[in-house]
Amino acid sequence: MSYNGYITEQRIDGADDGPLAGRTVAVKDNISTAGVPTTCGSAMLDSYVPPFDATVVERLKEAGATIPGKTNMDEFGMGTTTETSAFGPTENPAAEGHVPGGSSGGSAAVVAAGDADMALGTDTGGSVRCPAAFCGVVGIKPTYGLVSRYGLVAYANSLEQVGPIAPTVEEAAQLLDVIAGPDERDATTRDPDGETDYAAAADGDVAGMDIGVPTELVEGADDAVRERFWDAIDALESAGASYHEVSLPSVEHAVEAYYVIAMSEASSNLARYDGVRYGQSGGYEGNWNETFAAAREDGFGPEVKRRILLGTYALSAGYHDKYYKKAQDARAWVKQDFDEALEEADVLASPTMPVPPFERGESLDDPLKMYLADANTTPVNLANLPAISVPAGETDDELPVGVQFVGPAFGESAIIRAGSALDTL
Repeated sequence: MSYNGYITEQRIDGADDGPLAGRTVAVKDNISTAGVPTTCGSAMLDSYVPPFDATVVERLKEAGATIPGKTNMDEFGMGTTTETSAFGPTENPAAEGHVPGGSSGGSAAVVAAGDADMALGTDTGGSVRCPAAFCGVVGIKPTYGLVSRYGLVAYANSLEQVGPIAPTVEEAAQLLDVIAGPDERDATTRDPDGETDYAAAADGDVAGMDIGVPTELVEGADDAVRERFWDAIDALESAGASYHEVSLPSVEHAVEAYYVIAMSEASSNLARYDGVRYGQSGGYEGNWNETFAAAREDGFGPEVKRRILLGTYALSAGYHDKYYKKAQDARAWVKQDFDEALEEADVLASPTMPVPPFERGESLDDPLKMYLADANTTPVNLANLPAISVPAGETDDELPVGVQFVGPAFGESAIIRAGSALDTL
């Protein structure tokens, strides 16, 4: 099956030895690779070749990994289906005729298809966890600050993190071990406290683990998704864990808050693509405003334009307090709710996505449907917490379902331990 998982297939060799020697790790096409195109899935950057490696790429190469290519993605990371790419949509190898999720759909697809051992994606509002769930693989969204963002083409700086995608929890943890850690070129990174051997945490030992189940993130899911979720909770109980229900009332407003913040940051970040500093030329004919507009009209796709316009509106004079400030207040409320729930639980669990994979084309004419599908993942980014998506079986229609575990800040070991229990059951 031709599924269009890669934008550029160009081999980058790593060191001769290291923890990832002999392994292939595909890289999402918004992560800089020296001498290899980095397009962000956009016509605006279709000829851009960075002169430097991102920190995570440097660490992959030092660890002995081979990078087979750059994976397809929603344009500038803006989407939930990997259908907004200027290089065409990606098919889901695990569910033909359906989307692979997004925006890291290409990364999840090449792992699901067996064309890469592992992959790197980026997660701004669920963009690692969503495709992991839709493609039946594992995806980790690290705590904000655990992994360097140096060399990542920015969409929404305060929300996004680079994260691993792999067939199993242990392999995803091994990849996280390689890319995690402070970077002097990214001032938001820091040394985590406590256990940092993430692969060792994938021992499947959940005896005595207390799992909180947020009712708000379960009740809105499709019946088939809920059924697989409770099967997973039953399996964890059989392995010695216990669960109790918790409430996160703030998540009712998380999707709105997320999109106001993300679109506002995107409108600022994408202002640099004017055909002069970055991107394709608008063809100067005496008026710079018209030149900039022409470059952006030709270079950006519909979803990117929509988000730039909405973000600019939210930040404009007279509306900043009405939208952006309120969204930041809601963000603080979300973080408070998660912190309180995690004081009484080791991890929180929910379906990763409230729905099975969409059919191809299903959400393109209804952006709101696509945005609302992020209801279970965006709150985690607002709270800057770690989360993992682990396969939890399939619906009766053979569509993959994922379970999400959320931990306290820099509590990656706890979510990896919980996820690995499902790997071994």
